[in-house]
Amino acid sequence: MNYAGLLRSALVALTRNKMRSLLTVLGITIGIAAVICVVAIGKAGQARVEQQLNNLGDNFVWIEAGGRAINGVRTGTHDTKTLTVSDAIAIKNQISIIKSVSPNVDDPVQVVYGNQNWHTSYRGVAPEYFEIKRWYVDQGAIFSQDDVDRAADVCVIGRSVREQVFGVDDPVGKVMRVNNIPCKVVATLVPKGLSLSGQDQDDTVILPYTTAQKKIKGITWLDDILCSAVSQDAVKTAGQEATALLRDRHHLRPEQEDDFNIRNPEDIIQAQLDASKTLTILLIAIASVSLIVGGIGIMNVMLVSVTERTREIGVRVAVGATEEAIQLQFLGESIMLSLVGGGAGVLFGILGSYLVGQTLHWPMEMSIEAILVAAMFSIAVESFLDITRQERRHCSIRLKLCDTSKARENLWKRRGNEDQG
Repeated sequence: MNYAGLLRSALVALTRNKMRSLLTVLGITIGIAAVICVVAIGKAGQARVEQQLNNLGDNFVWIEAGGRAINGVRTGTHDTKTLTVSDAIAIKNQISIIKSVSPNVDDPVQVVYGNQNWHTSYRGVAPEYFEIKRWYVDQGAIFSQDDVDRAADVCVIGRSVREQVFGVDDPVGKVMRVNNIPCKVVATLVPKGLSLSGQDQDDTVILPYTTAQKKIKGITWLDDILCSAVSQDAVKTAGQEATALLRDRHHLRPEQEDDFNIRNPEDIIQAQLDASKTLTILLIAIASVSLIVGGIGIMNVMLVSVTERTREIGVRVAVGATEEAIQLQFLGESIMLSLVGGGAGVLFGILGSYLVGQTLHWPMEMSIEAILVAAMFSIAVESFLDITRQERRHCSIRLKLCDTSKARENLWKRRGNEDQG
């Protein structure tokens, strides 16, 4: 079997009906392009949700001061003074599945440098905070434990504070006022962008928690204790163990409510991630329907082609063509349509994904698996449907050809009998 000649014959047959072939190719092109675009958009959406989950922190466990109802009074958050530095030390020493702990004190603040000022918020923390919250240094170096021990007047600023207060100047080494306390800027942070709630995470000033307690806020307690568990699976257990430890340290009776809250923001983002994956699977399933529609379109074109070329098939049979050769001829045309439509679909899918990424400012990632699966699925579906319909059509053609041959044979017999008579 000359397969090169078979493909050339298929190409010539398809170019005889250019408009019909073009419309058939368009169906499979749209199907493959839709699958590739949907997969790329779905992966980009999941990547954004995963980035938000990563920005929350390293297996983040957040213990917040303030119970929901203490002695019958609903106090809300940050309204109790029971959370202390000794609680943070106890959590670090007694809970083995928590690897890092940082006290936290925060409040709004006005910062001033030269003739520039900006209203932002500060966080008083330990050096471990940068590891827990996955903050990375852009310039300079973060403060040390020695700075915490002596309540040094040093700070680290986010990108938004840097732009609003210092503009294009290099802030490292400069001194700005934080509520009239002169603080030396020792580092700037790599920007994180907006949080899940839409808050600008880069609009912050970070300094030693002892400095915040003694020189800015004037308190001895903590607003939060921020922790990092040893693994993602240990986050829930770490929160439960921290709850038991703090209740014991705060001498709370079984009937009393907690005077602190264990926050789990990761649950919200994880739910979003699961919903995003489910939606992506649903969209892929919907887009895959267009592949089947494209396959049916090619099947119908082949059916019409077989019907129109019954005489050609009869001639081929008459000169000795086998049924297999005839089926391969039409199958070659089907595969040619699939290949052209598949190639165009891949190109349009990649181009469409790029345009969507540029419009939404999402980092689009092409899925090689989606491209291969969409192309192979389309070829397989179309070939299967085409072979199935051709098989039934050829049965009908064979019956007609058999009837025609018998009729011709009877005609020649009658003519022979007449000649003999």
